[in-house]
Amino acid sequence: MVHLWLRAETKPMEHRAALTPSTCAELLQGGFKITIEESPERIFDDNEYLVQAGKISGLGQDQFKLVPAGGWRNAPADAYIIGLKELPEGENGPLSHTHIFFAHCFKNQGGWMDILGRFDTGNGTILDLEFLNDANGRRVAAFGYHAGFAGAAIGVDNWCHQKLNPGQPMPPYKPFPNENALISHIKSRLERAVNNDEVPEFMVMGALGRCGKGACDLAHAVGIPNNKIIKWDLEETKEGGPFPRILQSSIFVNCIYLNKPIPPFFTKDMLDGGRELSVIVDVSCDTTNPHNPIPVYTVNTTFDEPVVPVLTKNPRPLDVCSIDHLPTLLPRESSEAFSNDLLPTIKDLQTREQSAVWGGAETIFKEKVQAMRNEKK
Repeated sequence: MVHLWLRAETKPMEHRAALTPSTCAELLQGGFKITIEESPERIFDDNEYLVQAGKISGLGQDQFKLVPAGGWRNAPADAYIIGLKELPEGENGPLSHTHIFFAHCFKNQGGWMDILGRFDTGNGTILDLEFLNDANGRRVAAFGYHAGFAGAAIGVDNWCHQKLNPGQPMPPYKPFPNENALISHIKSRLERAVNNDEVPEFMVMGALGRCGKGACDLAHAVGIPNNKIIKWDLEETKEGGPFPRILQSSIFVNCIYLNKPIPPFFTKDMLDGGRELSVIVDVSCDTTNPHNPIPVYTVNTTFDEPVVPVLTKNPRPLDVCSIDHLPTLLPRESSEAFSNDLLPTIKDLQTREQSAVWGGAETIFKEKVQAMRNEKK
């Protein structure tokens, strides 16, 4: 019986879940053993998992358990520890389990050798959610759409804030109950900020992907007309950057998937000249990646402090939003979509040795561990 252990997230303001009550119920019916850690932060109340499990007839006494947060450290050796974001900060001991999560260390991000070293020392394994790919190289599950949707919403809201409250810091964000509530909020803000002036031009890089589609859909939903939504993708960028055209838009949303070094989209010096650009939303959040194509900021922002200013010689304000878990702005909807997409692949854990998806993820992990060892020599 495959044992899944859903750990409680510890990242501030993270309310999503890799497994929802409904997907857990389906897995339990399929013969999985599931342990859920209690979490007051998770958008799904602990009781929602209990209720779903209670509906399953013939459920074994030990097949489903609700346990205190943090218990994964002492979980049975064969349990898959599943989560979304980084493991708790401040810990550096060896890790012996197989973990399924977004490790954010396979592209040489800051601290990549530290996290890989913990798994190497403990003989554990990372099956990274970002690198679960099907036969066509397409990710089996991603939060991309809701990341783009939420990032675009914050971008438009930031532009409105610059108009309505010049010089004032952006207020913190809390999750919205659903998409309609978020759209209604941003739409009303935009109507106040425009006030007979021109609607901002909204530019999306990577517009044809899931993330880019989410960003464009938000722009449409809040009332930005088609002729003000500039969509760029591979065709428009094939000659390589920098791209001065970006500076003509008011809001720029980066939705690309960075898998190789590319020239920057623009440089810090370019921002000193004439520009309409006043808001950058880096949904891709390759902040610590050495090949970050937006090399004008150095920190990830948070929902408590959503943007960081970029100081330039141009008096026009310029803010960057670089929140690395944007979909938690819509935690229930984004979790349900992601978990349902991931479900068929989770079921394949019952025959993991035959799964090309899981096999590919393990191969990537081993390659990265070897690269870390070589780097340390």
